[in-house]
Amino acid sequence: MVMWCYSSVVVTDPGGVPPNWRPLTDEENGDANPLVGSGYGSAQLDPKQSAMVAVSQEIRFCHKCKQFKPPRAHHCSVCESSSYMNSSGRRCILKMDHHCVWVVNCVGALNYKYFLLFLFYTFLETTLVSLLLLRVFMEFFNEGEIDETPGSLAATFITFVLNIAFTLSILGFLIMHITLVGANTSTIEAYEKKTSPKWRYDLGWKKNFEQVFGLDKKYWFIPAYSEDDLRRLPALHGFEYPTRPDLEPLQQH
Repeated sequence: MVMWCYSSVVVTDPGGVPPNWRPLTDEENGDANPLVGSGYGSAQLDPKQSAMVAVSQEIRFCHKCKQFKPPRAHHCSVCESSSYMNSSGRRCILKMDHHCVWVVNCVGALNYKYFLLFLFYTFLETTLVSLLLLRVFMEFFNEGEIDETPGSLAATFITFVLNIAFTLSILGFLIMHITLVGANTSTIEAYEKKTSPKWRYDLGWKKNFEQVFGLDKKYWFIPAYSEDDLRRLPALHGFEYPTRPDLEPLQQH
């Protein structure tokens, strides 16, 4: 599972803004619909979700890419792994979280779930390895006769210490990202909204979780989505996100 999730993060495009993408603007009221022209206009919402979707009236423009960008998209100057890459080799990533050097890819709307699963299964694996090494590690402190050779014991001791350190660091990342999922925000957005008392994409923990992992529980622990989830949840495509009905779209940036 670790390798499956890791390879999924590496090879899956995080989601880039297509060249010359533009929001459809109503000339009478200035409303913008980021889904139109994106290739995902066929995504369908159920009645409850439709009531929560608020289309942002703020048309966002990236001065580095020289084009419009959907809500929650951010520019990544180092990501060059997409067919949507523009002529400068730079692009905006849909719901960008961060550019990860360990997966040689950007983490965004289309591969964020795979990244989280990679962290989760890596934590489980390193924890299991630590438990298996614990017996030999404890022998290092025994005063009695030790079955292991000094060299083997020293290697096991160092391996155990390094593995514990790695496990704890992965746990820290995992807890941080679970917190972000619970608030329906990304690493970049967490810094941007420090001064904002409310976050219009925060729909409650359960719905926030579904925006990343989908509705189908059978797919929660594998790096894939069901066709039904892809049809019912536009957020999985990265161009439109349900918002809280009690907050105006322009209250958040």
